[in-house]
Amino acid sequence: MATAQLDSTVAPHVLLADVAAVLAAEGDIVRKCVQVLDHITRATGAGECSLWLVTPQGLVAAARAGTMSTPAVELAPLLEGGDAESGPLMVRRLASAGRRLGALVLRMEGGVPADVGTAFSAVANMLAPALGWAEQSRAFVAEADKRARQLEEERRLIHQVVDSLPVSLYVVDRDYRITVWNRKREAGSQGVSRDQALGKTLFEILHRAPAEKLRRELDEVFQSGRMQQFTMESRATGEPRSYRITKIPMQAADGEPFSHIITIGEDVTDTAATSERISRTEQLAVLGQLATGVMADVSPPLQSVSDAAETLVQSLDELARDGATVPDHATEAARTAVREVGRCRAMIGSLLDLSHTGDGERVAMDVGPVVEQALAVLRPLPAFATLTTQVFVDGGVPKVLGAHAQLRQVLIALLQNAAEAMDTQGTVTIRVRAGQAAHEAVIIEVIDEGRGIARGDLRHIFEPFYTTKGPGRGTGLGLSICHSIIARHNGRIEVDSAVGAGSTFRILLPGAPIP
Repeated sequence: MATAQLDSTVAPHVLLADVAAVLAAEGDIVRKCVQVLDHITRATGAGECSLWLVTPQGLVAAARAGTMSTPAVELAPLLEGGDAESGPLMVRRLASAGRRLGALVLRMEGGVPADVGTAFSAVANMLAPALGWAEQSRAFVAEADKRARQLEEERRLIHQVVDSLPVSLYVVDRDYRITVWNRKREAGSQGVSRDQALGKTLFEILHRAPAEKLRRELDEVFQSGRMQQFTMESRATGEPRSYRITKIPMQAADGEPFSHIITIGEDVTDTAATSERISRTEQLAVLGQLATGVMADVSPPLQSVSDAAETLVQSLDELARDGATVPDHATEAARTAVREVGRCRAMIGSLLDLSHTGDGERVAMDVGPVVEQALAVLRPLPAFATLTTQVFVDGGVPKVLGAHAQLRQVLIALLQNAAEAMDTQGTVTIRVRAGQAAHEAVIIEVIDEGRGIARGDLRHIFEPFYTTKGPGRGTGLGLSICHSIIARHNGRIEVDSAVGAGSTFRILLPGAPIP
């Protein structure tokens, strides 16, 4: 609004009209106050017209017009009683909604005429509500800004928390559109960035699972309102991994039906493997205790049957030498009895190995010589005559605290399995290297080029009596005994294998204490 050109002859009602027009116009309240003060000084010929505001620092001049300047110390006593007049000064207190805002001051040499004083008081009454509203507006805007900053900080914190979770997480609404996609999910196997995912339907982003299957899972959670949890396996990273998937319904703030579903994916491969190892160790301990009792009760009658069968074989042989007619099936039956009793005794002996804690004193030793001792036992055997064996022992491999005989037994069993898996043709590699942690300081790998192990068999191969060999070719205790021995050495044994790609059995042992 253009500023009106006023002079000292302007009537009070004209001044008030112009002031009202200024206050009603758009613009900053400070700029409008400056215009009002300028109007008043030019209309009245006053030496000063000033606006003072109450602040935490005291009374402060917010705007001033004219050639004179009244100090704050002169005004403070006059404002104590409200409106005041003292010589050339007229002071009008400004208040709004019961709150003191400040004062409007007019200074005229010779005193303030009555009609000017009346108009000045009216201007003060007009200015006070405008200042009060402006202050409330500023307070409201400041509060709104503060709340907006708080909300932004909360939103940023929530995003940081969601991004810091060690699980992949995403949220979809009822239209299956993605509203949250955390950093773990962003950096997952599918490598979809957050910008690409947000706002898209889940079916546009996740392509490995059939869309209809995903839709059914989500609809079931939306309709039932119950959390859904299951475990799935994936080879997206190149190796088999187990994931626990949890779908959680999220209710709208207004109590309406469930509006979103939170999906969390957690890699539980290592947890599952640890649980299996603990369960297997417990099973082997129970089995070892059972074997001890079985050996005590069964060994005497087995020995009696063995002695009787051997006596029968000898008697039949003697009758045959003396010219008697001995049916071939009788001799074969007696020999079968001797052989099968031997198998039973060997099986019970193997069971005892599961709980056996002896077999030599534990000493700090290098693994390399144990590998050579195992190969020295096996190389003369026919099964190893056509095999190529390679041994690689890295420098700086720590010593382990172990029993020579037990570790040699494990290596012999693993090498025999490798030979069978390759039908005695190909190369078996034994590699010894240092690990990355104290509890896995030494790593021994037996690598074959055999037929490999089916995925369904991998999780069972260390279980007692589990075997993939044909009838009569094994008891299924060899790898169980290996597992038991390595567990007693505070280590672990694991396997990587795939059908047609060979197998790698890996033994991880802690280092021997440094004296």
